[in-house]
Amino acid sequence: MIVDPSGAVCGARITDVDLSEPLAADMIAQIRSTWIDHKVVAFPDQQMDDDALERFTLAMGGFGKDPFFDPIQGRENIAAILREADETSPLFAENWHSDWSFLDHPPAGTCLLSIEIPPTGGDTLFADQVAAFEALPIERQEYLRTLTAVHSAKLAYAPDGSYGDKDRDNGRSMAIRPDESANETRAHPLIQRHPESGKEAIFSTLGYIIGIEGMDQSEAVQLLMDLAEWQARDEFIYRHKWEPDMLIMWDNRSVLHKATGGYEGHRRELHRTTIAAHAG
Repeated sequence: MIVDPSGAVCGARITDVDLSEPLAADMIAQIRSTWIDHKVVAFPDQQMDDDALERFTLAMGGFGKDPFFDPIQGRENIAAILREADETSPLFAENWHSDWSFLDHPPAGTCLLSIEIPPTGGDTLFADQVAAFEALPIERQEYLRTLTAVHSAKLAYAPDGSYGDKDRDNGRSMAIRPDESANETRAHPLIQRHPESGKEAIFSTLGYIIGIEGMDQSEAVQLLMDLAEWQARDEFIYRHKWEPDMLIMWDNRSVLHKATGGYEGHRRELHRTTIAAHAG
């Protein structure tokens, strides 16, 4: 197994490993360790099918919950991140977020396997939240550690959310299924220590965080807006360029991510699995 760091704040390519076949225990341990260290890992030139994607996800810790997505036909744990060539709906997941941070136990990570990649555009951006926290002044770190964030999916997946009833007429190809459960809230510490690396990170951002416990809403929104600007500074960003036959896996506990466009007139499809929070 060869590891080639991206040169950015996070991210690495892993080569000389075949994910189309079952992995030995020592290889699984090497991959997990590299993933924790680099936060985002890409495996180019893989000949994987959906069976292999599921097998790899199980090896990395098992399937996490995927609310508000319908799985692809014949599978229970694979969703298609899909945009058709003629689609005009707003781009999916174009705001910074940590996947499903509004759950009781947000997932440890996410896998995406390229199925159809456009010739240009469609990069995925990652923001290293360990680096973002470490770069803050000590006094700011100490203050943020005292805060508990209120998370909810309501702005996105409630019936009146961005992907709710009003989105149905946009011709979206993804199988998004909003419902009333998106209005529920969960509280999580704003700063969380990674259970494997031991490093602290800022957990999630605007969109899935709708308030701060014990704080006036206007004050909380201003704090979150200021923090979100800091979280996405250029020095914390890794820009991932997709290739055919590529799998990527990111650490949901350490990075934010967002989609980008720029491939109008081309179809793009990725198959996604979620790695359970109890991984490791």
